[in-house]
Amino acid sequence: MTHKIFIDGAAGTTGLEIADRLAERSEFELLRLDDAKRKDPAARREALNEADIAILCLPDDAAREAVEMIDTSGGTRVIDASSAHRTSEGWCYGFPELIGSERVADARRVSNPGCYPTGFLALIAPLVRAGLLPADWPYTVNAVSGYSGGGSMLIKRMIEEPNIAFRTYALDLAHKHLPEMQAHAELEHPVLFAPSVVPAYRGMIVEVPLHLGAMDGERHADDLRTALAEFYAGSDVVTVHDATPVSELLLDTDAAPSDGLELFVFGNEGGWNARLIARLDNLGKGASGAAVQNLNLMCGLPETASLVLPKN
Repeated sequence: MTHKIFIDGAAGTTGLEIADRLAERSEFELLRLDDAKRKDPAARREALNEADIAILCLPDDAAREAVEMIDTSGGTRVIDASSAHRTSEGWCYGFPELIGSERVADARRVSNPGCYPTGFLALIAPLVRAGLLPADWPYTVNAVSGYSGGGSMLIKRMIEEPNIAFRTYALDLAHKHLPEMQAHAELEHPVLFAPSVVPAYRGMIVEVPLHLGAMDGERHADDLRTALAEFYAGSDVVTVHDATPVSELLLDTDAAPSDGLELFVFGNEGGWNARLIARLDNLGKGASGAAVQNLNLMCGLPETASLVLPKN
């Protein structure tokens, strides 16, 4: 069976990488609009409603408009890579490792997780769910990303201003990922989020530092690592590293695409301080790779088909 796929916003960074991953897949027929019709509402409406699955790689407002164009009595299902519907009623949050592959497979409306929330939620949500971390803790997230996640304007700026070595932003403390992080980790308080960008095209490190000794009860860094390893046991996408000491974690300026997600738990000698760290490709598991993973599930195909994953 061939599935008709329309990528609305196919000329953007996320859309291009999705198309690359699907290029050799005989299970899919990509519906394409030429440059003259990419922004034509009538042409987009026709393609959206002809598709079996529409993948939206658009700004939030444009993604909402695209959903409105889809005939609700038709058969088009949706994967939205924007942040427009990540906490919306009636939408499935497209993080199969957290919510279950079956829910994604059966969904008609799937909202791709954000890149930063992917790292944060992969670390925190299972531990809160298991009662190993409190839901009412004031969590802090420090993160650094390659500049491709900022869209065409930031990509252009980083290329044209090569003297930029570090860029921190969202200094109004109101980043659009905050509701998603809080809702899907089931936290009582919004997280304190400090995102930054470095002059690497892709790659991301998301860190949650924890003073376990200040929490009620007894918690140890090793317990958190063990719980994460058990939660993701058998996953081909998520790797939980063991306690082997490392002196540093790196992002490469010329890193190749990757759709995997690495998790680390580092603790001090007593185990009462911990640094929970996720490393991923913001364009891979943080965007395009996640969309392809969800697409595979929705089409009843092998979940990791055409994903770029590290060899074990």
